[in-house]
Amino acid sequence: MTKAKGSADKNLTNVVEALETEAVNSHHAQQLQQDKNDRRHQDSLNFDQPSDLEHQRN
Repeated sequence: MTKAKGSADKNLTNVVEALETEAVNSHHAQQLQQDKNDRRHQDSLNFDQPSDLEHQRN
């Protein structure tokens, strides 16, 4: 896989733009907050716990 030099990660750029979006009404604010919560939840699911990295020896 080739990586473009000098450019930011497109996924991170999109997340930053989404987090900087201002809500236009309470319903939109609730949707934006739920998007943040969903991202945090997915991140916690993807996070490796230290116990996951230990191997059992027999």
